[in-house]
Formats: sequence, structure tokens, C-alpha cells
Amino acid sequence: MRIPFLSRFFPPRPRVAVVRLTGAIGGAGRAGGLSDAALAPVIERAFRRGTPVAVALAINSPGGSPVQSSLIAARIRRLADETGVPVHAFVEDVAASGGYWLACAADEIWADDSSILGSIGVISAGFGFHQLIERWGIERRVHTAGRSKSTLDPFRPQKPEDVERLHRVLDPIHEAFKRHVTARRGTRLASGRDLFTGEFWAGRQAVELGLADGIGHLVPKMKQLHGDKVRFEVYGMRRPLLRRLGLSAEALFDAAEDRAAFQRFGTGG
Repeated sequence: MRIPFLSRFFPPRPRVAVVRLTGAIGGAGRAGGLSDAALAPVIERAFRRGTPVAVALAINSPGGSPVQSSLIAARIRRLADETGVPVHAFVEDVAASGGYWLACAADEIWADDSSILGSIGVISAGFGFHQLIERWGIERRVHTAGRSKSTLDPFRPQKPEDVERLHRVLDPIHEAFKRHVTARRGTRLASGRDLFTGEFWAGRQAVELGLADGIGHLVPKMKQLHGDKVRFEVYGMRRPLLRRLGLSAEALFDAAEDRAAFQRFGTGG
């Protein structure tokens, strides 16, 4: 409880709310992933508890679901606009693909020299097994109601019309990603350079291209902006004990999936 009389002589220390956004971005089916449903109470508390001078997003994500990326970023922007609290994103190892989508929700983006940023694109990947099963004399039998129900069946040869149909889905998602980055970064983006090819860059390169605003780490940058007396309150998702200890099968699967996603950008153990 704050006592007005004492606050004249002992003014409250400025407070920065730190929201940790770590891991792949996934929907409700992926218990370990970042999702709007799981992060909603975390982000709401960060903006509305007390009166923070800033919200700092500590981001370490290789991306994931474009829908969840959009929902989380939109929630951050809505709360920032409603409260008037500035938002800073601090990229740790990676803010790529959906992770960069989240970073763009901030007013300013900071990175380490060795951080990886970018990968502004959309991907769909899979395998084709039709030659393998033919070699072993296995016959694939599929019956559908609806001619497109078996699109991109991995046990059948790939059809050009299926690939074309897939691109009709991927291309609008890519356009939405580009609009989000362009709207948030505006004239800070380097002109005459296509930044939306899915390419990614190290921290200082990202700064030169306008994908980030500078090289900086969370604590010293916030102290530089708000004084040495600033205090930090960290907010993050709470996970069940077995998941935190890595003792559930689901946790082991998610850990393997996350490691594969991070290693695509040359990071991860």
C-alpha cells in the first residue's frame, strides 16, 4: 500500500515489467508452446499491475504458428495502446519467423551482436514415401468424399495441382506477415532491399537493414532509459512440475521439437 505523504519523500522506483517469450509458438494442441490463450493472463498482468514505465519482451523463439503469432502480437499492441506503456523487444538467441512477428509488436527492437532475426516467410514441409512403399510392395488405398480431401498425401506422388493449392494458402499468410512488419517498422526498413524472402541475419546486420533499432541488452538498456534505480518484475507462463522437470513424454517431445526448430538457425544445444 502506498502512503501519499511518504511518497513525497520516498518516490516509488520506476518499474519495468519483463515478459519472457521463450520457445516455439504453437496452438492449444502443443502444451509447451507459446499461445495466446496461455500468455493472455501473463501479458495482461504485465501491462496492468501497478504502473510500469515500460514492458520489455525477452524473446527467444524460432517461430511457429502464424495465427498464434498474430494473436499474441495483437494483444500486446492493444494493451500498449490502451495503457500508453512503451514496449521494447530484446532478442536473445533467435527472433525468427513468428518470433520476429512478436518482436515487431514492440515500439523498439534490440538485439545482441550474435542474435538471429528475420526469416519473414511461411513454410510447409513434409516427406514423400510413395517410392518406398512401392519398393516393399505396399499398396496405398484412400477413399474420400471430396476430391481435395487427400491433398499432398505423403504416400502418393506429389501432384502439381496440390502444390498450387498449397501456395494459395501460404501466399496470403506471407502477405499478412509482410503487412505486419511493414506497418510496425515503416521507414526504418532498408529501402531497395527485399527483406521478405525468408532470409535471416545476425544482430548488427539486422540493425543495418532496419529490422532492429540497435544492439542492446535488457537490463542495461532499461537502466539507461529509466535510471539505475529501475526495478524489474518478470512475468512468464507457469508450467506443471513434471513439464518443468522434463519428466513427461510430452515435455521430451516438445524439447526435441524446439531443439530442431532452433538448430535451423544455427542455435541450440
